[in-house]
Amino acid sequence: MKNYIDLSDIEDLPALLDDALQLKNKNSDPELGKGKTLGMLFFNPSLRTRLSTEKAAKLLGMEVMVMNVNSDGWALEFEDGQIMDSNKAEHIKEGAAVLSQYCDIIAVRAFPELKDKERDNAELVMNGFKKYASVPILNMESATGHPLQALTDALTITELKTMKRPKVVLTWAPHPRALPHAVPNSFVQMMQKMDVELCIANPEGYNLNPEITKNTRIFHDQEEALKNADFVYVKNWSSYENYGETLKTDGGWTFNQEKLRVTNNAKVMHCLPVRRNVVIADDVLDSENSVVIHQANNRTFAAQAVLRKLLKG
Repeated sequence: MKNYIDLSDIEDLPALLDDALQLKNKNSDPELGKGKTLGMLFFNPSLRTRLSTEKAAKLLGMEVMVMNVNSDGWALEFEDGQIMDSNKAEHIKEGAAVLSQYCDIIAVRAFPELKDKERDNAELVMNGFKKYASVPILNMESATGHPLQALTDALTITELKTMKRPKVVLTWAPHPRALPHAVPNSFVQMMQKMDVELCIANPEGYNLNPEITKNTRIFHDQEEALKNADFVYVKNWSSYENYGETLKTDGGWTFNQEKLRVTNNAKVMHCLPVRRNVVIADDVLDSENSVVIHQANNRTFAAQAVLRKLLKG
């Protein structure tokens, strides 16, 4: 594996999941990363991704350097041919090249602005690092994808499923802010790689990018989609068609015990952080059906599996 920027970088998903499960049992491989350095660059906040990836690297014997770019570093320019006479002090050409002298792997987290669909889809930040760095790039969430979270989700479903081909439902839920599409995009793409029955539930106007959903069934009736579900992934996202807008905020789509009863006693997933009683009700989050902490724990082992592939790359 040369990079882990999107899910197309996975050459053998079952093997990668098996690696993650082995690492979960063994918990470390300290000789592999000895003398190697992971550089972690955050353009946006993080809790689980930052801590789990840092822990994963250290369990593999790596040293870790962390920078909050917007407060600790120079403002970076990502577009070519620019006259840099404004607030951008350094171009990604030099920035990525220099970081490659200090780091053996560069991990980057950069959210979309949710203002310009074409600009966000172009993934200027992630692709800039990919183009100008001479070491592997690890995506810790970009404008359009979160492949580390998606691998975690696949690992969680693989561990907890009780049948060969479970029904998995990705359902939209309300949120007071307009949120990115990265997590749902990658979850859909990951489930398309797995032997599951996948469908998506969201209100009118909230269909995800059709180039990602492809032939996946989309329901605008949440309860119809939830019937007989074995896993329910609850997540908000802003409108893709009316890009970045919040069209509906009422609580009719909040996932609660009433919705859970429609399912096949489903396991309930969320990437966290979750707004209680807005996205998911207390009566679900505090129930035995909630696997959000199990899911969060798996973040470390998914990151370990990817880092090990990159180190061996």
